[in-house]
Amino acid sequence: MTRLVGDALVMAERNLVRLPRSPDLLIGFTVQPVMFVLLFAFVFGGAIQTPGYDYVDFLIPGIIVQNIAFGGFVTALGLAEDLTKGLIDRFRSLPTVRSSVLAGRTLADVVTNSLSICVLVITGLIIGFSFQTGALEVLAGVGLLLLFGFAFSWIFALIGMTVSSPEAANGIGFTLIFPITFISAAFVPVESMPAGLQQFAEVNPITVVVDAMRALWLGAPAGNAVWGAVAWSVALIAVFAPLAVAKYRRTAGR
Repeated sequence: MTRLVGDALVMAERNLVRLPRSPDLLIGFTVQPVMFVLLFAFVFGGAIQTPGYDYVDFLIPGIIVQNIAFGGFVTALGLAEDLTKGLIDRFRSLPTVRSSVLAGRTLADVVTNSLSICVLVITGLIIGFSFQTGALEVLAGVGLLLLFGFAFSWIFALIGMTVSSPEAANGIGFTLIFPITFISAAFVPVESMPAGLQQFAEVNPITVVVDAMRALWLGAPAGNAVWGAVAWSVALIAVFAPLAVAKYRRTAGR
């Protein structure tokens, strides 16, 4: 375990030091989320009714959850690129724990997700968003977001090792994740959706996490949303982390 932690931290550092040299990746964590916030708030916001909330207050928790769900894209692209370039074979020759490559990738995602949360919260505050709860609830919300993002990083890790190229990882990941982020309570009230979509949105983990965030940050009725969001996150990690590690071991063992 000590070796795994140490190796994972080294791998995470390796992934993070690339960011200053890759402005296109930094745009994905900073400029692109801000564009989404501004477009939804000022282009679509006037047409969407959110009883009990200003649309900006309704939007910010939802769009942060969406952005966190997509935060693992870097892991999928990075792993697919490492496989196509043969870098995984080089890692095999090093005295490192094999699973540390994946652990380092997902830990790096926690850092980049933290950056995205800061950027989006600051943007939200500038355009009128405000927290309606105390500091503990706000911090609990940030912790929940990072846990949920960590879970999705393992999903993207599995995708990145299953496809044949970084382009395929981008296309398949986008196709799988994009619909579930929009068929949710992230951008519109679930009650406004037609039958069928509404039932799906109600059990969608994105909706559960968004409802939990609105409870923690806006004081909305929580129900079981907070515990449900934690349960979804832990369940996704419990399922996809072993699958990703097993896939990596098979791939690295070739």
